[in-house]
Amino acid sequence: MPTINLNFPKPYNIFNKQIFDNLFDYSHFTEVWYGEASSGKSHGVVQKVVLKALKNWSTPRKVLWMRKVDRNIQESIFTDVIDCLSNWQILPLCRINKSNRTIHLPNGAVFLFKGLDDPEKIKSIKGLSDVVMEEASEFNHNDYTQLTLRLREPKHKQRQIFCMFNPVSKLNWTYTTWFDPAADYDRSRVAIHQSTYKDNRFLDEDNIRTIEELKNTNPAYYKIYTLGEFATLDKLVFPYFKTKRLNPRDSKLLALNDYFGLDYGFINDPSAFMHIKLDMKNKTLYVMDEFVKKGLLNNQLAQVIKDMGYSKEVITADSAEKKSIAEMKRDGIYRIRPALKGPDSIIQGIQFLQQFKWVVDDRCVKTIEELQNYTYVKDRKTDEYTNKPIDAYNHCIDAIRYAIEEENGHGSTKARIIKSFI
Repeated sequence: MPTINLNFPKPYNIFNKQIFDNLFDYSHFTEVWYGEASSGKSHGVVQKVVLKALKNWSTPRKVLWMRKVDRNIQESIFTDVIDCLSNWQILPLCRINKSNRTIHLPNGAVFLFKGLDDPEKIKSIKGLSDVVMEEASEFNHNDYTQLTLRLREPKHKQRQIFCMFNPVSKLNWTYTTWFDPAADYDRSRVAIHQSTYKDNRFLDEDNIRTIEELKNTNPAYYKIYTLGEFATLDKLVFPYFKTKRLNPRDSKLLALNDYFGLDYGFINDPSAFMHIKLDMKNKTLYVMDEFVKKGLLNNQLAQVIKDMGYSKEVITADSAEKKSIAEMKRDGIYRIRPALKGPDSIIQGIQFLQQFKWVVDDRCVKTIEELQNYTYVKDRKTDEYTNKPIDAYNHCIDAIRYAIEEENGHGSTKARIIKSFI
């Protein structure tokens, strides 16, 4: 067995203080790490778990690294772990199988990377020592419970489950499980760590300035992504929806028309591509599939749509991006077209969507996050809500508005003050 020599003479050049202070504390079965996106929490948990796996245990660790949706693993938690092993000069000593995403460490420890698209596949994994839930808010409480039940191998000591996430809506299971005043859990078995960008000593001045500017440009994002706090339950635009696993081969769904929408983004906002079905007779909207990601060029976005099998579909996209639509056609998405976007189209489109019962596939995690956080703007002078929504948590919803535009009457509705009784 190769000798592993990990020596950190200046640990604060490697670890943020918060993670370093808890680096070798394995006394809590569940570790909750929450805070804003630039706080370094995910990077720190990766460091802690990798270091834990490299220790000389009597039985080598077997760690399951999780995302809710399998296709999100490769460029997130899998890459983060690879980077950590590389930075610590351990990667050349590891055996990596990229096709099934497994890493065998030189001391016999094994890392598995899985999505929870198919819970049955997880049930077949035996002998786990630790589980890491990246973006834990995308899962649900039953997912968490099922994963804790996988940690029952007695030969592994100090078994743990790690939950990392940005605080989102107070409707989310992470809030109701650990933060709601009525939450009932064994506090001796759970360690909760909150962090903000101020806890991440590796951020440069430009990053810090961008984060702090959210206070003026987007107060909704500022509370979550700068302060690391859960969003206050406000007047939700879509307060009622149901999540379930949708089977696209179900005869009832097969009989419905398909609609596809695309909202462009790049640096600050993600691109969002949506597949929905409408049951006009029963006034039900089904969210079937989503792809949401920042930093994609148009040719990369076109390739994603091809890989998802939707390149021949009619796709309605944001009409403000005429150049992007032309580039998508050049790259093989020939049936893409611009949305019409008439006067007050946002308000009118939302009012049209509010006529439907929403059923969302539980793997469409970004749509669910938006529905739990998309609220109306409150007028500061009157303290009453307008029917204008906030300009946040709306990328999937905007793409859905574009998708069903042909079914919409394109009426015009002026913004107004509406009374609230909540």
